[in-house]
Amino acid sequence: MAASKLSFLESVYVEIFLRMCLFGWFQYTQEMEPFHRVIQPEEWWLYKNPRTESYVSTNLLYIIIILIPVAVILLVSFLRRDSLDMGQAILACSLGMLLTGFITNTVKVMVGRPRPDFFFRCFPDGIPTKDYTCKGDTTAIIEGRKSFPSGHSSWVFSAFGFVSLYLAGKLHTFEGKHRGHSWRLLTSLVPLMTALTVAISRTMDYHHHWQDVTVGSLLGLLCAYVSYYQYYPPLHHADCDKPLIWAPAAIIHRTYSDSRIAQGTRSSWPLEDTKRDTIPLLEVKEM
Repeated sequence: MAASKLSFLESVYVEIFLRMCLFGWFQYTQEMEPFHRVIQPEEWWLYKNPRTESYVSTNLLYIIIILIPVAVILLVSFLRRDSLDMGQAILACSLGMLLTGFITNTVKVMVGRPRPDFFFRCFPDGIPTKDYTCKGDTTAIIEGRKSFPSGHSSWVFSAFGFVSLYLAGKLHTFEGKHRGHSWRLLTSLVPLMTALTVAISRTMDYHHHWQDVTVGSLLGLLCAYVSYYQYYPPLHHADCDKPLIWAPAAIIHRTYSDSRIAQGTRSSWPLEDTKRDTIPLLEVKEM
């Protein structure tokens, strides 16, 4: 028992260390100067949109992508009296978000695509130099070369995409006997709709091109999807509301068994003993 607890703690420490590494790289790339992509004279019209304030500032973004997922996880865990699920959900969500930041910033500094308002970042008075050498604020110019992909879009879709998957699992939205209830589906889609409005706002304030927003959104969704399924079973599974750590062997066995039944080949497979070394799926622990 002591050895098992020690092994569990070691795995948690490893998880935390890996997230610290991802966050460290994110912070490092925040200060990196991006690639200086050459802008041909006939291309400047793409970057002559006016400079405006963000509808969703960076500080506000950080607040909502941290507080809302944590609030949802804490509320669900409190209602279910399940502290184990709370820990697994936080690990899954944090992995997706930090992986998103790692990839987004790496691509940003390598691509160096100018933002739609880059012209007025370079030439605040609207009058370019003869050789088009930028004369504006250095910080604004550096940030102006980090358009692709959209960080707001990737972050918000990573955070809210996870919340959407998390709620769908807890509500059994796509699990056989619970399908056909619109409120389950709509509740699961609310976070994605919120993320979509934030992403679209980045084109409205001329801080990103539509391609930046599209790729950023897909990147965030992909990271949320990958991180969620590292800790939870498929959404169509009967035990989709429980993390894999509850009873991974039983969940995997039942998932394969369901697929065999669906394919009409279950009878040709030998029966496995899934009761050995598993934790009861229906056992609920007090917080």
